[in-house]
Amino acid sequence: MFFPNEVERVLKSEDEIKRRVAEMGRMLTEEYSGKNPLFLCVLRGASVFFADLIRNVECPLEIDFIRTSSYVGTNSSGDVSVEENIPDIQGRDVVVVEDIVDTARTLSKLKTVLQGMKPSSLKFAVLLDKPSRRDEELADFKADFTGFEIEDYFVVGYGLDVDGKYRNLPYVGVLKN
Repeated sequence: MFFPNEVERVLKSEDEIKRRVAEMGRMLTEEYSGKNPLFLCVLRGASVFFADLIRNVECPLEIDFIRTSSYVGTNSSGDVSVEENIPDIQGRDVVVVEDIVDTARTLSKLKTVLQGMKPSSLKFAVLLDKPSRRDEELADFKADFTGFEIEDYFVVGYGLDVDGKYRNLPYVGVLKN
């Protein structure tokens, strides 16, 4: 297994991730049985998680992709941008799939933008949640479906990156300081 020098240790193994993603897929199958939800992948980080997650959802669904950004290297810029090329979601059941909730600024902004487009329902599925990183304003932000809650580490792998590197790791690893 590829283990770069910049990775201190494995935080969530490939097997742990597979088991949890399968569980999340079962929950989403139950939630959307008899419906045709639109799953929106937040590019690029969520792409690996997204691909595995939708293959574990056993009901009809559609997919599309959106892009947001707020990170430069290992630091959040605080300035969240949302791509304007968002599909029409009015009257749709929408599940936004994201890799990680850190400060929650990105998903909070995305939630506001998407709610303004009048979906029938809007839910968030995230692989990782770091609630300790949220300030008072967003302390109560919660995803509807969460893979793992983690401590305040900068993590890479399974789609998560630092400057575009390490998305291909099959596990989530802690980046060395």
